[in-house]
Amino acid sequence: MAAGEPQAKKLKLEPKQLSENVLFGMGNPLLDICAVVDKDFLDKYGLKPNDQILAEEKHKELFEELVKKFKVEYHAGGSTQNSVKVAQWMIQNPYKAATFFGCIGKDKFGEILKKKAEEAHVDAHYYEQSEEPTGTCAACITSDNRSLVANLAAANCYKKEKHLDLEKNWKLVEKAKVYYIAEAATFAREQGFETEDIKEIARKTQALPKVNTKRQRIVIFTQGKEDTVMATENEVTTFPVLVSDQSEIVDTNGAGDAFVGGFLSQLVYDRPVTECIRAGHYAASVIIKRSGCTFPEKPDFH
Repeated sequence: MAAGEPQAKKLKLEPKQLSENVLFGMGNPLLDICAVVDKDFLDKYGLKPNDQILAEEKHKELFEELVKKFKVEYHAGGSTQNSVKVAQWMIQNPYKAATFFGCIGKDKFGEILKKKAEEAHVDAHYYEQSEEPTGTCAACITSDNRSLVANLAAANCYKKEKHLDLEKNWKLVEKAKVYYIAEAATFAREQGFETEDIKEIARKTQALPKVNTKRQRIVIFTQGKEDTVMATENEVTTFPVLVSDQSEIVDTNGAGDAFVGGFLSQLVYDRPVTECIRAGHYAASVIIKRSGCTFPEKPDFH
């Protein structure tokens, strides 16, 4: 038996090889445009130093001015695209394990977004149209503060029949075995759950009717630095997040998206949910120490 033991260990250590397009995400793609700005710029557009708003008519010129006036960094953004990007980073190989669908404009920002998705090794297939410009999110940074202004524009213009229903695109949907489509609804209120207790909301959500009865629903809620809550058919469990030194935290905006990405990166391997949560916590702990939803070249997750 002793002779066989190293072999057994070796087998255990080698993860199964994933195929391309195993993970499918669909949502609102935005090009994140990040720059350190001055107070005059914030004042001109009526922005608070630390805020998240949707662009109004008065913000229309903001994005172009940001690019002209300041040194900007571009990143592929939008919540679902962030999660898919983090999942691909955690998976590493193969490239294009993650697929993303969304809508952009036929413009300069759209071209940059395609390039950024490619750099992140995500297999992005955008529906491109001319009516609305590519969705953007300006991150206006002043010292430790970030004022976010999102202009969804083209992100809201996705047409299923002109993109998803095309045979070559539907084939990519069929190739996937894990799907992530975020719904940013205030879920509990919409469902009429008369409670604000997260564990209770998780339990009630888990018990909602489900079309596929063969597979039980698992519900997971993150709550910033508070415990992550998981509800299964039988129990509600909490998992503490990784503790970060307050002085190391740069930007918590992408933490939720990063958690999802880390979680999905293990789900595609059919790993236990507890392991998926551990990966989610790891990814979030990396992202909050950096500006925007960005990450180092390789993960250090074991």
